[in-house]
Amino acid sequence: MPYNGDPERVVAADTAAEAVALARAAGVPIGVISNQSGIGRGLISADQLHAVNRRVDELLGPFDVWRHCPHLPEDGCRCRKPAAGMLLSAAEELDAPIAEAVMIGDIGADVLAARAAGCRGILVPTQRTLPQEVSAAETVAATLLEAVRAALGRSAESARDDAPAHSELGADADRELTGGAPW
Repeated sequence: MPYNGDPERVVAADTAAEAVALARAAGVPIGVISNQSGIGRGLISADQLHAVNRRVDELLGPFDVWRHCPHLPEDGCRCRKPAAGMLLSAAEELDAPIAEAVMIGDIGADVLAARAAGCRGILVPTQRTLPQEVSAAETVAATLLEAVRAALGRSAESARDDAPAHSELGADADRELTGGAPW
């Protein structure tokens, strides 16, 4: 949901809890990289954004790093996707080589930011993903879980055994999430 400032409206995307749990079980640090021009447009406040982020942490467990860009597209900011700034900053904070990072997103700007940063991008199309973004993406996955499996270099069959059981994920595991980041 674009420009959401209400934590009560945040729900996890289909397979998000399983995907995050699988990445964590593999020892992969996880971050959220998100354009948030709603702040620059005056539609939401930074405090509202942080409340939404806390809700995401409640649903999926705490993330290792959060980055958001509050600027408008016309501001020419170096952090706003498709620029690489937020990805590079997050990798630096995590002391992780950017070449080993994977950006999973739902729009072309996510994949382009990965390319600009020098890492792999995986597109998980949603209703807001444009057909040309899908055709231009090097890697496309049907779900977040499939994307994490691809990022870990696992086939769907071999990774199926690695995925946490539904009961390990908590009551929010089947809730659906909408938006540009994992919310």
